[in-house]
Amino acid sequence: MQDSEQATVVNFPRAVDVRSDQNISSMIEVLQEHMKLAREGKLRSVAIVSVSADGAAIGTQWSCTHGDTAALIGKLTVLTHDMMAARA
Repeated sequence: MQDSEQATVVNFPRAVDVRSDQNISSMIEVLQEHMKLAREGKLRSVAIVSVSADGAAIGTQWSCTHGDTAALIGKLTVLTHDMMAARA
């Protein structure tokens, strides 16, 4: 090694949690696919159920045309209740 070169050791910032990384990758993949479809004009509505990392909070969000609002809210409500029941 020349005088101007120095060896640098970088500590890895955290231990890798493979399961967590796979879950995050899966979420990102789903969102990217929906963004692609939205950009191509292939989606009319999107509904999302989000669950916090600790499972304590469940939220619903939607973006839709006026006529889809009631149907999406109903489906999200059913999905949210099913998810909460499965958690118990």
